[in-house]
Amino acid sequence: MKKTTGRKPAKACYEHIGGKLGQLLLEQFVEKGWIAKDHPSDHHYYITDKGQEEFTKLGLDLSQIKEE
Repeated sequence: MKKTTGRKPAKACYEHIGGKLGQLLLEQFVEKGWIAKDHPSDHHYYITDKGQEEFTKLGLDLSQIKEE
């Protein structure tokens, strides 16, 4: 029998965070203005100037992200 630990699931999908956690992070980053799209129909987001500042404060090395 599997013991319940109260942990919430997070998925890694092709080296990305998926599942509910990924969805919630995406929504918060958009709401806070850390990421955005040029057009609503775009599939890709970009990191805004504010996002670069805030992600850097969190200790993320954004130089590891490839530009497309």
